[in-house]
Order: sequence, then structure tokens, then C-alpha cells
Amino acid sequence: MPLTPLDIHNKEFSRRIRGYDEDEVNEFLDQVIKDYESVIRENKELQNQLLSIQERLDHFVNIEESLSKTIIVAQEAADDVKNNSKKESQLIIKEAEKNADRIINEALSKSRKIAIETEELRKQASIYRTRFRTLVEAQLELLSQDDWNALESRETSDNLL
Repeated sequence: MPLTPLDIHNKEFSRRIRGYDEDEVNEFLDQVIKDYESVIRENKELQNQLLSIQERLDHFVNIEESLSKTIIVAQEAADDVKNNSKKESQLIIKEAEKNADRIINEALSKSRKIAIETEELRKQASIYRTRFRTLVEAQLELLSQDDWNALESRETSDNLL
């Protein structure tokens, strides 16, 4: 058990013939008591400061733990958002690819229809030109036959009369 200033003050020493000077011993003990009381006071102040600092440290440790947890939660949320965005972008890309395929297929289908219609129109134009040529040739042949010449000469002679 540690000594208290009161223990030092109340300490009685036995007396001997050739002992120390009692006044010097008492003065020294008084000085020891003062210094000891000062050390005890300083020790208590330091303990109070340590307690205060320990409380602040605990507070900051709690804040640090909270911040650490918050950062972890924020990181997890960011990862979730990133993953969801990735999935959503993949879905958008797949949808766009489907739409592109559909549009391409529709365009190819229309292109084929137009090509078929164009070919059909070419055939019809060729048939029309062939028929028209045949008709024109038949008419020219009719015009160049002798029957027309005889008819023309009859008309001329009838006009003369």
C-alpha cells in the first residue's frame, strides 16, 4: 500500500543517543510531504487528463469505425450500382441488336420485294415493247403492201374525175 502524506507526517522515529538532529529531520520530512503531495496532485491531474483523452480517443475510434462501415456500405452500393448498370447496358445492347436485326430483315425483305417488282416491270416493259414493235411492224407491212398502192391510185383517179 503506497504511503500518503499523512503517513509521512505522522511517522515517529525512535530516539537514540547519537541520533539525527530532530529539526533537520522534521524539515526534511516537511519537504518530502510537500513534494509527495505535489506528485500525488500531479498524478491525479495526469490521470484525469488521461481519462479525458481516453474518452476522446474512444469517441474518435467510434467515429472511425462508423466511417469505416459507411465506406464499406458506400463501396458495396457503388458496386451494386455498377453491376446493375452493366446488366442494364447489356440488356439495352441486346434489345438494340434485336431491333437492328429486325430492321435489317425488314429492309432486306423490302429490298427483295422491290427487286422482284422491278424485274416484273422490266419483263412487262419488254413484253410491251415487243408487242408494240410487232404491232408497228404489222402496220408498216400493211402500209407497204400493194393493196394500198392500188387503193391510192384509185383514189387519185377518182379525184381526177
